[in-house]
Parts: sequence; C-alpha cells; structure tokens
Amino acid sequence: MLQEESDLSLIIAQIVQKLKGSNLYAQLERQAWGSWEKRILKSLNSMCTELSIPLARKRPVGEQKELLNKWNEMGTDEPDLSLFRPVYAPKDFLEVLINLRNPNYENGDSLSFRTHLGLIQVPLKVKDIPELKEFFVELGLTTGQLGIDDSTQVPPELFENEHVRIGQKVLAEQDSAAAQQYIRQGSPTALRAELWALILNISSQPEDILYYEQLKTNVIQHDLLVDSLIYKDVKLTASNDDYYFVFEDYLYQVLLCFSRDPSVLGHFAYNSASPPKSYIRGKLGLEEYAVFYPPNGVIPFHGFSMYVAPLCFLYHEPSKLYQIFREMYVRFFFRLHSISSHPSGIVSLCLLFETLLQTYLPQLFYHLREIGAQPLRISFKWMVRAFSGYLATDQLLLLWDRILGYNSLEILAVLAAAVFAFRAVNLMEVTSLAAAEAVLADLSTLKVMPLLQIFLFATVT
Repeated sequence: MLQEESDLSLIIAQIVQKLKGSNLYAQLERQAWGSWEKRILKSLNSMCTELSIPLARKRPVGEQKELLNKWNEMGTDEPDLSLFRPVYAPKDFLEVLINLRNPNYENGDSLSFRTHLGLIQVPLKVKDIPELKEFFVELGLTTGQLGIDDSTQVPPELFENEHVRIGQKVLAEQDSAAAQQYIRQGSPTALRAELWALILNISSQPEDILYYEQLKTNVIQHDLLVDSLIYKDVKLTASNDDYYFVFEDYLYQVLLCFSRDPSVLGHFAYNSASPPKSYIRGKLGLEEYAVFYPPNGVIPFHGFSMYVAPLCFLYHEPSKLYQIFREMYVRFFFRLHSISSHPSGIVSLCLLFETLLQTYLPQLFYHLREIGAQPLRISFKWMVRAFSGYLATDQLLLLWDRILGYNSLEILAVLAAAVFAFRAVNLMEVTSLAAAEAVLADLSTLKVMPLLQIFLFATVT
C-alpha cells in the first residue's frame, strides 16, 4: 500500500513538473514574442519618422484612378524604394530563437537535454526517426511516389496511370479527407490545383469573389506603409527569380489585398503572438482609439512574397489564388515566423533538424560545429520559407503536396537534414561557415522525394 502511494505521488509530481514546464514555456513564448514585436514596431515607426511618411493615408482621387488603371500591370511600375528596407530578415528572427531559454530547465530539471549541442536551447518534444517513419509511413520504400515512380525510366502503367485514375475519382467524389490521404503520395500536375483547393475547402463562391473585390477597393482607396515593404520584397526576391519573375503582377495583387484582410486576424486565436496595433494621431495608449496595423496583423519580412509565388503556377484567377494563399498562410505559413511550442512551429522544426543531425550524423554535426558553421545557420532560411526559392518549382510543389497531405510542416526539417546528409562528404572537407554555405548554395538540382525516402528509410536506422 505504501509502495502504491509512493508511486502515485511520483506520478503526480512528474505531472505537476511537466505542467509547470509547459506553463513556463507558454509564458516564455509570450515574453519572447512581445519583445520581438516591439523591435519590429520600433523599426516600422523609425522608418515612418526618417522618411516623413504616415503608416496609412487616403489616396487622392487621381492616384486612385491611376492605380486602378494599372492594377494588372503593377510590375511595370518602378517606384523609388531605395530608402525602404525590410523590417527584418530570417537571420534576425533566428537570433531571437537562439536566445530563447526556459528557466525551468536552466536549473537542471532536464539532464537529457544538456547533451543537445545545437543552437536551440528549449527542450521541446520532437519526433525521432522511428516516430518519423511511422508518421510518414506512405513515404516508405514499398509505396509508389510521384517524384520517384513517375520518372521517365519507370513505365507509367506500373504506378502513374493508376494513381492518376484514383485522383480523378477522389475529385469526382469531392472528398476532402480522401484527397488529403491521396496527396501523401504526391499529386499529378494536372490535378494539383483542384486537389489543393479541395483539401483547403476553397470553392470560389460569388461571395468570395465579392470579398476579394472589396479588399481590392480598399487597396485602391488607401495607401499603407507596408505596401512599400511588399513592393520592395517582391523586387528583391521573386522579381529576381528565374521561375517566378513572370508572376510579379499577381504577387502585388495578392499581397496588397492580404494586408487589408481582417479575417486573417483569426489565426492569432491559436498563436502566441498578438497583432500589432497603431493609434489614431494624438491618442497614443488609449485602447478605444487603437486599430490593428496592418489590418491583417501581419508585417511582411524579407522573403514573405515567396509564400505566394509557387501558387501562381497553379492558380491564374486572382481571387482563387488569393483564397488559396490566405488558407495556406493561416494553416501553415504563419507558424514559420512566430514563436510557439507547436510541432509545426519554427522552434520545433529547428530543434528537430538539429536533433536529427546530432543523433544520426554526429560526425558531420560536430565537424561543422567545431569550425563555427552551426548547421542551423545555413538551413534556417530554407525552413522559414518552406524551401520556396531554393528548390526547383516542380520539386517544391511535390514537397508542399506532403505538407498538405500530412497537415504538418515537420517534413521541412527532415528535408533540411536530408540535404546535409546528401552533401555530407563535401561538407566534411570544409573549414569555414562560408565554405559550408558554398557547398549548399544551390539546391535547384535536388530531387526531393528520393532524398526524403533515402534519409528516412534507407540511411539512418
């Protein structure tokens, strides 16, 4: 009886300790995000002051007409953006994550985590290889995969033809759950746009088109400071990309409307962040005069437009493209630039990546660490942009198929580790961070599915 009571007390103590840790981490999330948010807003306000421009203004009628007339060719416009700068870049956000600490574990409550030698020092639970194999079971060596079994060396009757037939049946039945399961093996190019829309529950009703037109009207009528940040980002990223420069007009249309969309605020309900606020002039600090700024609560960072760019290959009708992007953002992409303990959050992805390397490629991990080339400093930019702009577009869409299929971003961390494994021989010879970055500078020739399959099911055990 005494032994049973002792065991029960131990279990209760462990539960209490775990709750204490999780509560502390939730508090840590809020504090870290609050501090980061202040830095972003300070940068935004400094820009306003330096350039003597307001956060928002109503456009004069003549300017409204001009913008409406060139709505479909905004890419031809060349505004002077030389004085504007991105509010932050992924590398700035990485420094915030590196400095995260949970005081509950600083005091020695987690001895096992002390062996983690990566940059992320928050002991979240991440999957190991056996758990990843179970989670991504459809990526196994015995399962057909688009991205592998549809190559020119494989006769289409062995897999591809039947897979296409099943996909057509899934679309005919309009079964969202079946589509999500189906797409885990990849989507045929011709069916991808419809399958993604089905999974995301996007149907383009007349009211959806009307809502998009209302957002467009708001863009025409009002000029926001973030508009210039969007222009600048597109010019710095997608406009210089061989795959995406042709979609410049679409990117402006979607991102400008996105910045005005208050429905995006809904994702803050399951996010540790809170939307930034601005105050009516002369009413600073008075909550009744506070407004969310921008209206969607999202301040774009360097590379933000690359979340939209790949979708332009699939959707050519602006309101449909907009709806797909918005849903992808509130389901997935927001997690890549906010602080949380969610398994698909960027903190967990960083930790998963580092743990995979340290556990299964220890020699490579320690070598890179010793020469001052912590792997996460290289891979972070890939993960925060979901590899957009780094992989060839056909490979990126195969990767995003699996994000939708598994409703998880964890595959980003697995792919990042797989890239390091693939280039391990070359990386073992480098002696500096710059040399390591050079080895991994070009990912455009990589084939995503063989890399993932080999890393998960053939290389590590």
